[in-house]
Amino acid sequence: MTNAKVDRLRYVGVAVPNYEEAVEYYGGVWGLTRIEGQPDVAYFAAEGSPEQYVYRIRKADEKRLDMMSFGAADAATVDAIANELPTKGGRVITEPGALQTPGGGYGFRFFDPDGRTVEVSSDVAQRAARELDPRESIPRNLSHIVVSSPNKVAVDQFYRDLLGFKLSDWIPFMNFLRCNADHHSLAIADGQTATLNHVAFEMRGVDEMMRGGGRIMADGRGKLMMGPGRHYAGDNTYYYFFDPMGNVSEYTAEVEQILDDAAWTPKENPPSDQWGTAKFGDLPPRNGPPPVDPGLWVAPPL
Repeated sequence: MTNAKVDRLRYVGVAVPNYEEAVEYYGGVWGLTRIEGQPDVAYFAAEGSPEQYVYRIRKADEKRLDMMSFGAADAATVDAIANELPTKGGRVITEPGALQTPGGGYGFRFFDPDGRTVEVSSDVAQRAARELDPRESIPRNLSHIVVSSPNKVAVDQFYRDLLGFKLSDWIPFMNFLRCNADHHSLAIADGQTATLNHVAFEMRGVDEMMRGGGRIMADGRGKLMMGPGRHYAGDNTYYYFFDPMGNVSEYTAEVEQILDDAAWTPKENPPSDQWGTAKFGDLPPRNGPPPVDPGLWVAPPL
């Protein structure tokens, strides 16, 4: 298993103008559990995860990626990462210290080379997780995040050098990085601008993924982006949906496990679907490159 300096993706935070609609969607049909929050900020847990929360939605005037947060083993590791940051091309936002978010803990925030806000933390209090029942089609935990970058090579190297991620595999336009046994917790895709590509939530199994996908389509607020299918890289199954805010979220299952790090050799994979079943939904028209995320180089207020 990789000896990365971080060992998991803790949560992803987004900001949206249609806050109430987003909160209702993710706390309802998508299947997350809302926990404590504050005015205009909602925190969501996954029932099978011990993380205090795996997704955060904040009310804002513009849609943006607020941050992605990774967990470290202890405060000493957090401090070591913070000390290395200036030599790796990052920029400190907040110095290491006590966190004021649910669960507390110790951590700091920084900008990556594209200007995304990243948090690294340790010692966050855990919540009681539970085993999901067969056919219970709600997210078990947060699986991975994919971001697009016009500087894919440099950004990929930054996460390897600073946080210890390792390359698992790649497809022609995307690198898959791991920090634990999961094939990938982070992936960096080629993009004309630095944007959020998608956030993936792991389901109990393929049956639960299919049932969840059917529920989203029947509800009508989430729109099919692509699926169902099985990737080559990671061997995971997938169902991608546009949420009511226009972000892409994924239900996934059976992510490949890399248990013997030394024996694993990264390789190029086809970008197509193993099963040949994946269909595209009604994709929004493209008029030039994606807009620049207004969250780049602008740290969220909390």
